[in-house]
Amino acid sequence: MLRLTPGALSSSRLEQRPAGLPPDLCVHGGVAPTRIDMIAFQSDGPVRRAFTSLETLEALRQLGEPVWLRIRGLADRRGIEELLEHLGLPPPLVTPLLLPPQRPQVDCLEEAVMVVVHRMAVGQDAADLISDQVALLLVPGLLVSVEESAAGEPFPDLTAWLLSRSTALESHDLDSILHFLIDDLLDDLFPILERISASLDQLEEQVLAAPSPQQLNRTFDLRGNLRTIRSLVWPLRHQIRILIRERLPLLSDDTMVGFQEMAELVELLHENCELLRNQCDAIGQAYAASVANRMNQVMKTLTILTSIFAPLTLIAGIYGMNFENMPELRLPFGYFGALFVMALVAAIQSYWLWRRGWFQDWTSQR
Repeated sequence: MLRLTPGALSSSRLEQRPAGLPPDLCVHGGVAPTRIDMIAFQSDGPVRRAFTSLETLEALRQLGEPVWLRIRGLADRRGIEELLEHLGLPPPLVTPLLLPPQRPQVDCLEEAVMVVVHRMAVGQDAADLISDQVALLLVPGLLVSVEESAAGEPFPDLTAWLLSRSTALESHDLDSILHFLIDDLLDDLFPILERISASLDQLEEQVLAAPSPQQLNRTFDLRGNLRTIRSLVWPLRHQIRILIRERLPLLSDDTMVGFQEMAELVELLHENCELLRNQCDAIGQAYAASVANRMNQVMKTLTILTSIFAPLTLIAGIYGMNFENMPELRLPFGYFGALFVMALVAAIQSYWLWRRGWFQDWTSQR
């Protein structure tokens, strides 16, 4: 019977799914259907088997063969709970596995390690963030993975590599598979960050060329995705450090080195998120500067027009007065003379403003 270590498990659900979807990940018509299979690590190599009954799994465990039990979809939540209870797992371990979305966590017991992470992906648009929960539980001789989504093969690259092996796998090697699974989920975040970075680069060029409110809204959406990714990654750093300090006998020395590298990977992901968030802030500042620059250009144009037409308005106002003692009113060419003087003043003032660089367009694309 497992005994909880101090400060171990606490089920803490997220208030909202990272992708902004309902708490249960829904497919066409409801929650993803439940599919269960397993990979038995026999003496002649790993073999994938369909899960038919609990007796088959218990027989493999009694023979001392390590088993990777793979559960996809949570439609039959009651059946999964009964299966895990029959395997001897205590309810505190089962609860976080079956109640998504949970906060990312790495909890260690005396003879068990549980990891809850989120598999992140993006849609056709980099602003569309998609997530599903993946929970991993390691006990002696058994590795259980519970994936909220039932689409596709679970961890296809690792599965293909395992099934290609022709040598036996020791029981303690299941911890290496646990490490590979977590590392695979974290590595999937780098292509997402690269897509977000490419989108931000395009937005930065567009904002400098022709700013619009739609670009600013898209920047805010990408910034929100970065904040979500950071919030799902950063808690793992502290918990992985605690797991390393526990020195559990269930984890080998090589796996502990792998978890140390994983902690560094989490820090790298966090730094990349912070750099991209700073780029989002820079785009917002560039947008404000571009809009202010365009407004300054408009005000400068209005100022030029005002400064040119102000003396012309003065001349027109003087000769528009109806006083009888105005000698210019009697001149035969007074009208054309006034127009000539007005044109000459406008030309001289325009030349003076041009020499001072006022007619230069400060908003033109460089």
